[in-house]
Amino acid sequence: MGRAFVYVILGGGVAAGYAALEFARRGGYSRGELCIISEETVAPYERPALSKGYLLPEGAARLPGFHTCVGANDELLTTKWYKEQGIELVLGTKVISADVRRKTLFTGTGETISYKTLIIATGARALKLQEFGIQGSDALNICYLRNIDDADKLVNVMKSCPGGNAVVIGGGYIGMECAAALVTNKIKVTMVFPEKHCMGRLFTPKIAEYYENYYASKGVTFVKGTVLTSFEKDTTGKVTAVILKDGRHLRADMVVVGIGIRANTSLFEGQLVISMENGGIKVNGQLQTSDSSVYAVGDVAAFPIKLFDGDVRRLEHVDSARRTARHAVASILEPSKTRDIDYLPFFYSRVFTLSWQFYGDNVGQAVHFGDFTSSSPRFGAYWVNKGHIAGAFLEGGSRDEYEAISVAVWRKAKVTNMAELEKQGLAFAIQESQKEVPDSGLAVVGKPTYTWHATAGVAAAVSIAVIGYWYGRKRRRW
Repeated sequence: MGRAFVYVILGGGVAAGYAALEFARRGGYSRGELCIISEETVAPYERPALSKGYLLPEGAARLPGFHTCVGANDELLTTKWYKEQGIELVLGTKVISADVRRKTLFTGTGETISYKTLIIATGARALKLQEFGIQGSDALNICYLRNIDDADKLVNVMKSCPGGNAVVIGGGYIGMECAAALVTNKIKVTMVFPEKHCMGRLFTPKIAEYYENYYASKGVTFVKGTVLTSFEKDTTGKVTAVILKDGRHLRADMVVVGIGIRANTSLFEGQLVISMENGGIKVNGQLQTSDSSVYAVGDVAAFPIKLFDGDVRRLEHVDSARRTARHAVASILEPSKTRDIDYLPFFYSRVFTLSWQFYGDNVGQAVHFGDFTSSSPRFGAYWVNKGHIAGAFLEGGSRDEYEAISVAVWRKAKVTNMAELEKQGLAFAIQESQKEVPDSGLAVVGKPTYTWHATAGVAAAVSIAVIGYWYGRKRRRW
């Protein structure tokens, strides 16, 4: 039993939805020639909603309100939309093996699906405690957050322990955003992570100190510099305490684990080139893999960043998923007109009433600026590498201010005096953004367009409380 398509998108996450919309906008396929294969049973959706709006105690975001592509203030792609566009959704289907040479995928139901062009959008999976040999990791009240099923379990576990104690393992994106959601649900939170401060891959100690103090004011306790070793469980198999390496026992009615993700490359190992440095499928500037008929996008793709002199990176963020998906489709349908992707790395988060954005790379010397003491903060940092701005971070900025720091990074603004840069602070980026720069003739394909996901939260000022509003209710256009 088998089916054949001209184009197959493997994976049903954010990137798949944005790739489908790009196909529909550009044409180039006939009804029944394009399909999306996904293990999930629902059409592609905006994954950031899971750690924000989905976990709200009231007015929580639910499908179909946050299907792609509302995250970029675009069309809402429901199952009806895919049917109207002649795009086949093959949902609830696991691909168990792939033969790149024969251009064939094999599913768990015994079906073969062949293609002429394949877009790999398999994303990444959450790392599990079992992989680190932690005993008792299968307890019913241990939660992860990567997909709708995970989110449903997390919501149900929260409801089962109102006013209880949660231990969050991990101090990165998922840990910080889930901790904020738990507090919003009136659950007491203790965060545990081995680093010296939260968001260790991005934040400086000074920036982290602000967020940790803010979280502490909301009742969150931080336990840093240690890891869990095991759990205590009751007769029903639920965790009652988390045991740490330093000997401490933390009471727990539930545990949320956010210790990172790993790219889903296993189907293609030994067939496509995998980047040894970052574990993704290596692609060129067209998002094309080592096989010319196969492309990779989103979390699974390791692609060259022009801003970093062509250094190959795998970026774990929704903005990268959206943009690489669109670019791959452009490369497939109009290869002669599509230049290599020129992407400005961008990350953002919203928790409680806070909202920050980061552009570029956090390499070199960090120079802080702004007010770190206000209850309505506006502060940030530049990273200066070899006399030029390599990265910039801003909390509490306006739309124009966020755009200004992105321009300073994009242009690699020159810094001649570090003390003066600290004194100028945000004014440096604003002045840089106002300068006239001659057109170099280079394509700026990946330059952020400052859509709603990057800026709308600033005006709202209650970020985690209004994600349901952003996803699928009133959709503003800038």
